[in-house]
Amino acid sequence: MGRSDPSASEKLKKEICRTMRRLFHRGLISSLSGNVSARFPGASEFWITPSGVFKGGLRPRDLVKVGLNGVVIEGSLKPSIETPFHAAIYKWRADVNAVVHSHNPITTALVIAGIEIKPVTVEAAVMLGEVKVVPWAPPGSEELANLISEYINGAKALVLMNHGVIGVGGNLLEAEAIVEALEETATIIFIASLFTRDISLIPGKDIESMMKKSLGN
Repeated sequence: MGRSDPSASEKLKKEICRTMRRLFHRGLISSLSGNVSARFPGASEFWITPSGVFKGGLRPRDLVKVGLNGVVIEGSLKPSIETPFHAAIYKWRADVNAVVHSHNPITTALVIAGIEIKPVTVEAAVMLGEVKVVPWAPPGSEELANLISEYINGAKALVLMNHGVIGVGGNLLEAEAIVEALEETATIIFIASLFTRDISLIPGKDIESMMKKSLGN
């Protein structure tokens, strides 16, 4: 099955909707916030969630297909206002086939408070890598899309100042796992910071060793 197969497209759309439901029930997005997109590898178009529709109850027919130029190809609803930065990520990263933008409360709060998201757990060290913070820009703006284009190179996770987070991956599961790992890591850092300012990190040499093992080297 490929991108021209209607059944494959329907399966991808269902996966996007399931991802949104899980994010909603985990409190990482709210009724009208957050967005998810996905594409087939190498495709010049992608499916994205719509704007102004309850995110916890999206159906495949609600999704919108958009080209990398931002032009709507298929769908009757308005695509997410964040479509420009989804398109920018796909343009810059051929390895990315899914983008998850959620509003992780603890991650966002820590970064606003000036606390970095660091490798305090094995999962954070292996999955997240360096978590970059993107300066503030208005949601849905070309300014934000341009900033994300600058910061996404080599990154799996971004935090948007005063806004939320982005996770990217080769598929939806990978991208979703990134935003979940971000919130889990932020929660651990927050709890630890209540008791100490000297939070233990995993040594760099051990992170490098774990990364090699995870890549099968």
